Amino acid sequence: MKVIDKIALVLVIIGAINWLLIGLFDFNLVDSIFGTMSLISRIIYILVGISGLWSIRALFISHD
Repeated sequence: MKVIDKIALVLVIIGAINWLLIGLFDFNLVDSIFGTMSLISRIIYILVGISGLWSIRALFISHD
């Protein structure tokens, strides 16, 4: 697994945990740490989204 794939996976996991917290407890961890829609929060959301898109390619790669 390449470094970029590992980084993308970690960011996707962070995003998934954040959505879990929002769904279960109506608690947004990213916003509570960095502020609601602050510049840093927006950057994190963008990176998580890009990581999700990057991870789509894993569906089409053969891991023989």
